Amino acid sequence: MKILSVDDSAVIRKIVRGAAEVLEFGLLEAGDGQEALDVLEKEWKNVGLVLLDWNMPGMDGLEFLKAIKAHRDYAGIPVMMVTTESEKENIIKAIKAGAIHYMTKPFTIEELIKRILQCLGRGE
Repeated sequence: MKILSVDDSAVIRKIVRGAAEVLEFGLLEAGDGQEALDVLEKEWKNVGLVLLDWNMPGMDGLEFLKAIKAHRDYAGIPVMMVTTESEKENIIKAIKAGAIHYMTKPFTIEELIKRILQCLGRGE
């Protein structure tokens, strides 16, 4: 199984990479929503979770979330928002659009691992 990290921050993708390594998951990376769609086109059968930032250039996280939830092949892939967007209305928008979890930055790698496991039904 692979995690797709969609974030324009190389630092955040590096933290996600560390968590994926600890959990022994593969990692795919994209810097924006359009790049993530390109990755999914090739790899969607292997992606078990998407970690998605909201604020990115080009196609933002909410647009990407709506696009994959409307796609027949990608709709079943769980998505956790990992973003600085902490306003209640934005959290509600993301959940209504199909996100299964919402985590705000900054965070520790331990918190991230715990949330990933929760998203995959293996957490507390």
